[in-house]
Amino acid sequence: MKILLTGATGYIGKRLLPILIEQGHDVICVVRDKNRFYYPEKFEKNCQVIEVDFLNPETLVNIPNDIDAAYYLIHSMSGSASNYNELESISANYFLERINNTNVKQIIYLSGIVNDKSLSKHLSSRKAVEEILMAGSISTTTLRAGIIVGSGSASFEIIRDLVDKLPLMITPKWLNTKCQPIAISDVLEFLTKSLLNPVTHNQSFDIGGPDILTYKEMLLQFAKAKKLKRYIFTIPVMTPKLSSYWLYFVTSTSYKLASALVSSMKVEVICKDNRINNLLSVTPITYKEALDRALVKINEDNIVSSWKDSLISGQFKGNLAYYLKVPKKDCFIDRRKREIINRQYTIDRIWAIGGDTGWYYGDWLWSLRGFIDKIFGGVGARRGRTHKKEIHPGDVLDFWRVLYANKIDGKLILYAEMRLPGEAWLEFKIINNTLYQAATFKPKGLLGKLYWYSVLPFHGFIFNGMINKLTY
Repeated sequence: MKILLTGATGYIGKRLLPILIEQGHDVICVVRDKNRFYYPEKFEKNCQVIEVDFLNPETLVNIPNDIDAAYYLIHSMSGSASNYNELESISANYFLERINNTNVKQIIYLSGIVNDKSLSKHLSSRKAVEEILMAGSISTTTLRAGIIVGSGSASFEIIRDLVDKLPLMITPKWLNTKCQPIAISDVLEFLTKSLLNPVTHNQSFDIGGPDILTYKEMLLQFAKAKKLKRYIFTIPVMTPKLSSYWLYFVTSTSYKLASALVSSMKVEVICKDNRINNLLSVTPITYKEALDRALVKINEDNIVSSWKDSLISGQFKGNLAYYLKVPKKDCFIDRRKREIINRQYTIDRIWAIGGDTGWYYGDWLWSLRGFIDKIFGGVGARRGRTHKKEIHPGDVLDFWRVLYANKIDGKLILYAEMRLPGEAWLEFKIINNTLYQAATFKPKGLLGKLYWYSVLPFHGFIFNGMINKLTY
């Protein structure tokens, strides 16, 4: 069949795509920026990529008519706009209006569990989108999930950060809220088994694992899986704002996402029933099994997708192509070059930069810069990287975003997402037997110029040491 996959660059979309192709479907991937979307060459025969912005109805003409089913995986877990819930409803309406004029027989929407009487803004927004899609003339299946457990998921990474870094936790009272986590593998099985399955048409289903746990119990079970001793005490005095800041400073999450998560974590997300398990012959695995699988993927460096690579994890706005041409006019540039002894050695070193590997020289200064960035509301350096050796456009590297990555050309361009009085790029390129390294800064006003001169003494130390380590 021909399947429309919206949210193809997202955490779920990236994992669903290979399964659909393996099942023999042709998949049309809907993205806002083609430059951010990477897929293996073996997918080319069965994969088509189109650019669509669901807030811009003019772009919806790119969606073809001859499609059999559509996955609606568009969510703003934390929108930068205060009215993101309205924007989500607008997107859903535009999507439905266009899909009504195609051959689509079914829409599958992944939503959140909305059984509590009092819903967060985020969950209310998902419920509103569900109602819009269900009101259309096309058969719609809504799958409602709570906490999704898998390598790279936002919830899992936050749990991992907290447990790995804090032997003792003084936590807000919402850690006693109950939820019903589900493994990412089970979510994907529900999504694929619902595809053009008449028993799921025009219905909404709660999907969850067999365990009902508090967030505190989830943390302690993770600690047990890692063989770590952890102590957690909850106190009633932490307000939602303080709780959001607590998550923001301790974990790699952005403040926007932390705020949305805290708001939602005060709401119980428990399934009303599990009838879909029997309808689709799915037996969800336990939370412990989900943790074990996720940890194996991390240890094997086999993380398919991560929330950190999404745009909501940082300050990046717009398409990669807009930033790809590094400016020269009115810029400060730190240029360095070195002859290389072994091209492959240097490329491998460049492609492993950031994350656990570090920046090869003056790592404590990079960490300090990341800490300062966090204080001023930036992304900090804790995001790390999704893969240890692979880099693709759109990926994050600590507080950088990958704009261009081509191993054959030996060229890598990064764009800074840290809080700056200007814009910054970091480039590496190999020409013949020489590595060229350039740090470019385009200042905004006097403050930008003062910033450049204040950090200039450190550049000679950091960038000189880094290029030396990359070439020898």
